[in-house]
This record gives sequence, C-alpha cells and structure tokens, in this order.
Amino acid sequence: MKFAALEDAQRFLDQNPDIDMIELFILDANGVPRGKLLHREELLAVYESGRPLPSTILGLTVQGEDVENSGLVWDVGDIDCRAYPLDGSLVRLPWRQIPTAAVQVSMHPQEGMPASIADPRHLLIRVIDRLKAEGYYPVMACELEFYLLDAKRDHNGRPQPALDVDGGRPRHTQVYGLRELEQIEPFLADLYANCKLQGIPARTAISEYAPGQVEITLEHGDALEAMDQAVRYKRLVKAIAHKHGMQATFMAKPFDDLAGTGMHMHVSIADAEGRNLFASQDPAGTPLLRTAVGGMLKSLLDSLLLFCPNANSYRRFQANSYAPLAPTWGVDNRTVSLRVPGGPANSRHIEHRICGADANPYLAAAAILAGIHRGISENIDPGDPVQGNGYAQATQLLPTDWLTSLRALENSAWARDALGSEFLGVYLAVKRAEYRQFMAEVGEQDWRWYLTEA
Repeated sequence: MKFAALEDAQRFLDQNPDIDMIELFILDANGVPRGKLLHREELLAVYESGRPLPSTILGLTVQGEDVENSGLVWDVGDIDCRAYPLDGSLVRLPWRQIPTAAVQVSMHPQEGMPASIADPRHLLIRVIDRLKAEGYYPVMACELEFYLLDAKRDHNGRPQPALDVDGGRPRHTQVYGLRELEQIEPFLADLYANCKLQGIPARTAISEYAPGQVEITLEHGDALEAMDQAVRYKRLVKAIAHKHGMQATFMAKPFDDLAGTGMHMHVSIADAEGRNLFASQDPAGTPLLRTAVGGMLKSLLDSLLLFCPNANSYRRFQANSYAPLAPTWGVDNRTVSLRVPGGPANSRHIEHRICGADANPYLAAAAILAGIHRGISENIDPGDPVQGNGYAQATQLLPTDWLTSLRALENSAWARDALGSEFLGVYLAVKRAEYRQFMAEVGEQDWRWYLTEA
C-alpha cells in the first residue's frame, strides 16, 4: 500500500494559500463517500501520521446505519482506525463557497485494523497483486451512465428530468442526439473543466436512451488508478450537477419506463513492458483473452452482488434493453454480457456490460479481475461466441432478484478464496441488513397493489 508523501501536501498548501477547509473522505463498500471536514492547519498531520476514523465507517448500510454483526461495532468498541491520504488525490473544489480542497484516504493495512479488512480499495489491490505476481498487469477503464434530474420533484413527488438550457422539460430523447448535449452544455463545460483540473481523463460524451441520461467515458490505464478516477469522477458529477441546480444520480433504474444506467468496465491484460496480451488480428482475441472470458463467465453468478449491489439494481435487467440477461460473450455484439469490441489489434479488450452504475468501482473491478485470474489459472474455455441476438439464444439467465445474488456470494467457496472471508463477512452482513430493512418497509407499491384487494 503506497500513501502520499508529506511533501505533496506542503507543496499544495504553498500553491493554494487561500484554501481554508479540507474534505477528507473514504469510500465504503456501497460506494458512499464518508469522512470529515478539516481545517487547513490539520492537513499536514494527516500526511504525517494518518487520521483516526471509527471502525464502523466501513461497515454501514447505504442509509448510514450501524450493522451490529459486521464485527466493526461493539465487538471492537468502535475503535479508531488510522487512514492515510492517497497519492494524487488532494485537489481543489472550486465550486465551494468556502475555499475547500478534498483528499481521499484509505485505511492503513496495520494501523487501520480492523476496518482495513473492509476497505474496498484494499480488496482491489490484493487481486491486482496476485495477477502481477504472475506477470499480468490489468488495464481498465469505466463508461459511466447517469441521469441529470431536476432538484425539485414533480407534483406527485417523483423525480423528473432537469430543465434544459432553453427552459423546457425534455420528455423524450434522441439517442446519440447532439442537440441533447447542447442543452446541457453549461453543465458539460463545467464538468470537463473540473475533470481537467483534477486530472480525471473524461473523454466522449453521449446522449443515451432517456431524457437527461448521459454517458461519459474515462480513459483506460492502470486498473487501480482507473478505479480511483472513477470514484472521484462520480463525486465530481454530483457536485457539478448540484452547482447547476440539478441532481445527478447513478441509480441503476430510477424510472420503470426508461432505460437503466450501467457502468461498462473495459479490461485488458498487459505484460510488464505494457504490451497488450489480448492483442490479435483475430477479432476474438488471443487464447489468453478467451480464458479470461471463461473465468468471468464461470464466476459471474458468484460475484453478481458486487456488480448489482442493491434491490433496485435488478430492475435494470429487461429483455432488449441493452442490459445483459445471461452469462454470454460475443465479438462486437451488444446483446451479450461480455463483449469483445472491434478495432485495431492492439486495442483488443473485453467490455464487461453487467454492472449497474450504482456499483462500487473498486469492488466491481476486484470481482472482474478475480474472475480473469480464475480463467487463466484454470484455463477455462468460454465456448463459442454468440452470433446475432444474444437475448433470443440465452439458455441460462442471470437471477433478477437481490436475495438470490446475496445467497450465491454467501455460498461461494471461490469467492471466499478470491476475495477473502474477512471482507465478505463484513460485506454480507451489511447486505443482509439492507435486505431486511428494504423488505420490511411498506410503501406506495404495496398500497397500490394490495390496499383494496386484500
């Protein structure tokens, strides 16, 4: 585990004499940033000796509630665990009224115990290190979809698309439409400027399949660095949307009649010199690529909860929606779960299309790479790629409910070995608590279905 140097913080303070406050954050398993707001004079101490954070900070539900059987609450007295800053994460937040910077931290492997066993970034590092020990260097990138919503709900209290720059409310959209992007140009201009300021390589913007739905791609690179960028990018999108009077959401399925939002993960394997080991004139890639696909397919059910972590995640799985429904793969085919895109031989890679945008990038990447490692180690043949409509040819479907995925991860011997029983103990305790809470809540759908019929 490599943390940032004290000199980096001193240099930043010297170059930014107006900064008064420092937002310190760590990402929990649900992808929720949690932390503290510090004063300028506290920053150097964080770099020198870390910052104590309660052990419970990495064992909370998505609603921020303690999970007593996580092992991070009463069993350890909610002990302080020390977290340290990550290299390159100290950046300005120019939209804040008070001059503020942000710094991302991660638990120290020893000083951060016991919370460090639940740190999602640690899990990804462990998986990457196992691959690197065998001469495989993972390269990844994210494509993240999101919705831009009005900060105000409609007259029924439901979310609605944000107003465009002309003051209208978009009711439909042209997929890949350029006018749709023009209508959010002030937001995009601000977002790209701040991505550049923070060193986040945001690239192509696309108008997606629903009003207010946008996708922006991030550039590929070292797997850990790419996921760090994805985490900070999601925070940035939300902050810039708020500045423009909107709400950005990465919820997997915010509307029942509109497209869901995904996080497509692009992955390849390089050697120590950076050469792409998937590169081939064959559109289906090298034998190594095929075994990587085989491992991901074989591990898909066991790791689905990491790709689709919430009850709402499973509402995204609908036929003919470009959301995958089966453990399938294909070449340049968007009806399958694992797609090998076309393009030059040296760009050959796998596009993993299963994750919802609500997934934690660290955990999703860890599960993907662990599946690849399994495929390489066991030389797993994925079978022939799907030709044509993958929806029509599916012989085995993914589960479309939360509980089935939870139990699959819970009962997986492979996952315990690949991801670690200690991490899974905390993660599954949190997810079981969320499941019980979700199922216990009586809401609008219950009343609409059963109030007069029961």
